[in-house]
Amino acid sequence: MRQGAQGSADTGTPWAATASAAAAEPEQPAQPAEPAGSARVPQQAGAVRGEHTHSEPPAPAVPVLPRARPVIQRASVRGQILDALRAALVAGDLRPGEVYSAPVLGERFGVSATPVREAMQQLVLEGAVEVVPNRGFRVVERGVRQLAELAEVRALIEVPVMLRLARTVPAERWAEMRPLAEATVRAASTGCRATYAESDRGFHRAVLSLSGNEQLVQIAEDLHRRAQWPLVGGGPGFRGRADLVADAHEHTALLDALVARDLDVVRALVGEHFAGAGAGSA
Repeated sequence: MRQGAQGSADTGTPWAATASAAAAEPEQPAQPAEPAGSARVPQQAGAVRGEHTHSEPPAPAVPVLPRARPVIQRASVRGQILDALRAALVAGDLRPGEVYSAPVLGERFGVSATPVREAMQQLVLEGAVEVVPNRGFRVVERGVRQLAELAEVRALIEVPVMLRLARTVPAERWAEMRPLAEATVRAASTGCRATYAESDRGFHRAVLSLSGNEQLVQIAEDLHRRAQWPLVGGGPGFRGRADLVADAHEHTALLDALVARDLDVVRALVGEHFAGAGAGSA
C-alpha cells in the first residue's frame, strides 16, 4: 500500500516528529564570561527560559505512543448477507430441509464464504438453520404446530401491551403510525412475501416502541421474524397476494381502534391477527 510505504519517511510519525523537533531547536546564546572571584550559582533546569523552578521535581517524560492501525470492519458485509439470507428464507428460496454450503452461497452473492458462514452462524442462533458437519447448513423444518406456538407466545406478549397503549397513547401519536400501516398494504399488494414481512415487522416494532421497553421490542421482533419462516413443503405459510393484503388491512383497522380507544375491538383485532399468523400469515 502506498500509504504504508511512505510511513517511515513521513514526518507525521511519532518518532520522526521527535527527531525533527530536536533538529529545529534554536541554540542558546553564549553567556557572558563571569568576573573572576564571583560566586557561580548553578541554575536549575528551565531557568534559562524563565520557567517556574521553586524546588519542583522534574516532570516525568511522556511516552510517545505509535499511531494505531485502522481496523477494517466486516460487519457491513456480514449484515448485508444476513439480510439477504433472511429474505431468502421468507421468500422460500432457501427451502426447509435443504442443506446449503457457505462457498456456494458466497458465489451466489458475489462474496467469499467467510461472511456467509458468519451470517449463517447468526441464523443458527435464531433457530432458522442448523449446522451439518462437513456439509454446510440445513434450513430447519417446521410444521403448523410450531407456527401456532409462536403465535400464542406473541399474543401473550403483545396483546396486554396494545391494550395498555390504547389507554395511554394520545390520538396524534397513533396518527404518526398511519404511513407505516399504509406501507404494509402497498408491500402486500406486490405479492412478495419478503417485502411484506419486512414492512409488517416495521409496523409492529414502531407500535411496541411506544411502550418504552426496548427488551420487549427486541423479543417481540425475534418471535415475529421466526413466525415468518416458511413451513415444510410450503403449506399454509405460502399465502397469496390477497391473503397478504387482507392481513395488511388489519393494521389500519387496528390503528382506528387504538385512536378510538375501543379496547374490545383492539383485543379482537390483535387476537385475529395472531391467529392468522398461526395459520401461516405474516
